[in-house]
Amino acid sequence: MSATFSSLKYYNYRLWFGSALVANVGTWMQRIAQDWLVLTVLTANSGVAVGVITALQFAPVLALSAWAGVLADRLPRRKMLMATQGASGVLALGLGALVLSGHVELWHVYGFALALGCVSALDGPVRQTFVAEMVPSDKLSNAVGLNSASFNAARLIGPGVAGLLIAAVGTGWVFIINGISFGATIFALSRMRTREMHKLPSASREKGQIREGIRYVRGRSDIIVIMVVLSVVSTFGLNFQLTSAMMARVEFGMGAGEYGMLGSILAIGSLTGALMAARRERPRVRLVIGSAFGFAVATGVMALMPSYTTFALACIPVGFASLTMMTAANTTIQMTTDPVMRGRVMSLYMIVFLGATPVGAPIVGWIAEAYGPRWAIGIGSITALLVSVGAAIWAMRNWKFTVSYRVTQRPHLLVTYPVGGAARRASRSDTRGQLGVDDAQDVAEAA
Repeated sequence: MSATFSSLKYYNYRLWFGSALVANVGTWMQRIAQDWLVLTVLTANSGVAVGVITALQFAPVLALSAWAGVLADRLPRRKMLMATQGASGVLALGLGALVLSGHVELWHVYGFALALGCVSALDGPVRQTFVAEMVPSDKLSNAVGLNSASFNAARLIGPGVAGLLIAAVGTGWVFIINGISFGATIFALSRMRTREMHKLPSASREKGQIREGIRYVRGRSDIIVIMVVLSVVSTFGLNFQLTSAMMARVEFGMGAGEYGMLGSILAIGSLTGALMAARRERPRVRLVIGSAFGFAVATGVMALMPSYTTFALACIPVGFASLTMMTAANTTIQMTTDPVMRGRVMSLYMIVFLGATPVGAPIVGWIAEAYGPRWAIGIGSITALLVSVGAAIWAMRNWKFTVSYRVTQRPHLLVTYPVGGAARRASRSDTRGQLGVDDAQDVAEAA
């Protein structure tokens, strides 16, 4: 088996990968159907309403993810995932039934989006850390990359299928199909071989565990840099559902099928980025910063595209840059975090990554309505450029490394640190004693 797909040789991960692909296709179908329902049936092309839906779906991350991280470090993750996946399926079926009955109103969709956001907030940290139970530690980077590949393969398939189904049978049946798709994940989780699981250490039940996770992150400058970059890009740049819907509907005068196709084309770049990520044995902070800069350039070009066709083509590099950034951030944090702290650290990661959306989505929606969808994309490009350049300057000054480019040798880009410098600085920055020698070395290697 090639290095790209090496994690698939493990039975439990194969089950997870296949079932997650099915469920992710359904999830992407629902996202497209939900936005289209709000944009074209329940409102008159309201970007603000779509932004509010997005915000409600991600707002619970701010309130619940920290507690979910503690639960992820304490409780059996497989059983928690069965519960959250079942709840997501019930909500999708409920919304579908409401739409098919003809009684759906905008406030109903708001309520379902909020409820789904609560479930997703509990599901996220558990899902992120559960990967480490299915594969050995040396395959974690590959497994995380393949998870992203599964998600983006679904993103490639789901929006296009959703567009066709919306045109053929309406949005209600899309929600019903998504609800049924969660059964695949529950079935796979129930069939896993528990004796082959790689059990992670569990945190004991005691007070102050959330504060302990925060102190741990405060002592890790590499994790802080990643979180700052991801939060800014997520707030203003990763609003593709909203901006693509507005571009398709308002700027180009297209229908549901063309809107769904934009999501699928974006996923071409994302899937390519995910497969490349699966081959990396150890991503670095510099890859997060570099891909954020690439995202800024790609979205800036996309905002200027004059036609639907050129805009669709510009989605490919945007998808590649955004997925590379997200996967590098996720894997770097997981691989350099103490396993007993991983759930809490990943919950904080989810807060700054997904929790930024409730803040950014309504703002971006307002910009799209007031100044046009091109400016809504442009503001994401500008902020990504500022944060990536700012992070690079800060890192060079504080981690004291030099960057050089070699035309005739591989690797072309060479980053050089003073011997032991990054590790020593990490230790000195840890005034509260959260970092040991191994963690300090992880900071040096992750950078």
